[in-house]
Amino acid sequence: MANHKSALKRIRANNKRRLENRYYAKTMRNSLKDIRLISNKEEAASKLPSVTSLIDRLAKKGIIHKNKAANLKSGLMKKVNTL
Repeated sequence: MANHKSALKRIRANNKRRLENRYYAKTMRNSLKDIRLISNKEEAASKLPSVTSLIDRLAKKGIIHKNKAANLKSGLMKKVNTL
């Protein structure tokens, strides 16, 4: 157990950040799953900008790595273009 006030605060802050990061990462995974399951090209193309902007925001915040974000967006673009 932590003995210093600052260490206790750090534990609280880390827990809060961990929960927020898990929420946003799960939201991203759900939106990726939703867009991957779409078989209509127009519908997928209309949802693509919102998903890519979500991925960009998470990369900017540091929740996911920028290379992972680029990889996910690239895969989505390929998927939508082949529909």
